[in-house]
Amino acid sequence: MNRTRPAALAAALLALTTTALNATTGTAHAADVNYVALGDSYSAGGGSSTTYLNSCNQSTNAYPYLYAQATSPATFDFQACGGATSADVVNNQLAPLTSSTTLVSMTIGGNDIGLRDVMASCLLGSDTGCLKAVATAENTARTRLPGKLDTVYSTIRSRATNALVVILGYPRFYDLATPLCPGISPTKRAALNDGADVLNSVIRITAATYPNFAYADVANRFAGHQLCDSASWLHALNRPIGQSFHPTAAGQAGAYLPALQSSD
Repeated sequence: MNRTRPAALAAALLALTTTALNATTGTAHAADVNYVALGDSYSAGGGSSTTYLNSCNQSTNAYPYLYAQATSPATFDFQACGGATSADVVNNQLAPLTSSTTLVSMTIGGNDIGLRDVMASCLLGSDTGCLKAVATAENTARTRLPGKLDTVYSTIRSRATNALVVILGYPRFYDLATPLCPGISPTKRAALNDGADVLNSVIRITAATYPNFAYADVANRFAGHQLCDSASWLHALNRPIGQSFHPTAAGQAGAYLPALQSSD
């Protein structure tokens, strides 16, 4: 196996996105940007590297880091941490936010509904067990997650009063048009995609109630690069377990970074 291909792909994607961002983001704009990146492993970059900056699994391949490298904002504070819940964001990540903050990005909500455990249950268990796990997570998303997100969003708004806050969603994990996907049935794949849709819908609807919040969809950007596609931008169940179901470096650069770029 040629081990240089993922690194080469990531480098190529970074070069492309850097060119695009430099074309649309002038030096004067960048000099005025004070950027804070919050959230969970999807923002920290879990799964996008074999080595990380710290115990939060922050990666130089993560979309916030790529964005900062491409645009050179006046300040950049990388707070996102693997495993973070909405409560963790409120309790541990918001200190850098001030009235001078102009841009905030975040993924949050997946750990609040037990997304990784649901994925593992579906891959390792029966169709019936998978459907039950997804239904439980969807119920949690509909009934409990909005209140948790309200707490996060309102606290961010109260601290970063002048910032654009970009809330990014999560991928739809499977391409249902792909007929062969070893190890997981069509029933399970459809259920997991439905669960991701419910999660993203709750996040989008809640964010829409806050001024100067923008929801950035990534699901469509992963089309053709989902699990079991030939050029997947997502990790399947693997070791280390923390990388499972997370974007690769190509997913960070090819889906999450453009989603942030389109909203800034």
